[in-house]
Amino acid sequence: MSLFDWFADRRKTAPAVRNAQEVNEDDGLWSKCPECGLVVYRKDLAANASVCSGCGYHHRIFSEERIRLIVDEGSFEALDTELCPTDPLAFKDRRSYADRIRDTQRSTGLKDSVITGMCTVEGIPMALGVMDFRFMGGSMGSVVGEKLARLIETATAKRAPVLIVCASGGARMQEGMLSLMQMAKISGALERHRQAELLYLPLLTHPTTGGVTASFAMLGDLILAEPKALIGFAGRRVIEQTLREKLPDDFQTAEYLQDHGFVDHIVPRTKLRSTLASLLTMHGYSKAVAA
Repeated sequence: MSLFDWFADRRKTAPAVRNAQEVNEDDGLWSKCPECGLVVYRKDLAANASVCSGCGYHHRIFSEERIRLIVDEGSFEALDTELCPTDPLAFKDRRSYADRIRDTQRSTGLKDSVITGMCTVEGIPMALGVMDFRFMGGSMGSVVGEKLARLIETATAKRAPVLIVCASGGARMQEGMLSLMQMAKISGALERHRQAELLYLPLLTHPTTGGVTASFAMLGDLILAEPKALIGFAGRRVIEQTLREKLPDDFQTAEYLQDHGFVDHIVPRTKLRSTLASLLTMHGYSKAVAA
């Protein structure tokens, strides 16, 4: 056997996964599924949209990867990238809000917890907003509200559909009432978009909670969700203490909400782009005509 044949044969027989006891995840090469324990190369996991090939568990991903998975390559044009949060209330708990913003911006490379822009999906123009849980739990402050409202207004002017990928712990308490006002601002922009007979799709990912759920996450013409995503307003413990009842184990999962009519369709991440293209085509949107 030649050296080339030996390497070729080794590639064919090399295992794609390893025993969990043999793996040191700190080496950066491997990832272990928290659901089924399957251990795979991180590159293989990323190639499968960060979905476990063994059980279908959806690992948490962030804005850059989500955009890459949704849009046509090179088509995303970011909007309002200069908008940054301020500290209108001079809020301070254990640390000042201004310090938290500065440190989070430094560690994530983000200005705030949402990225917005125009793109195409299989050639069809679409407005896209993607929330990022790394930035203060994806919390909704004034910048999030302003960027999403501007995105929706741009889509209305261009007669484009809107997709907002929701991932949030709710309104940002450090901005007080100003953060709650964003619920009305975004909802108003969506109503004008609806009156123009244009499509809005929210995609609920893990987790989608609080004021985001209570506003734009539940205002879609079709509400999409990722498998097993946590979706709700208040937390399980608060609800159980209020109702004095034990809730089902799957309470507040995407599957539970679909069974009870709050979610229209659960879309595996690996099928998201093709599903979006089908939905947009079904609602009368067509590919952009080249200039």
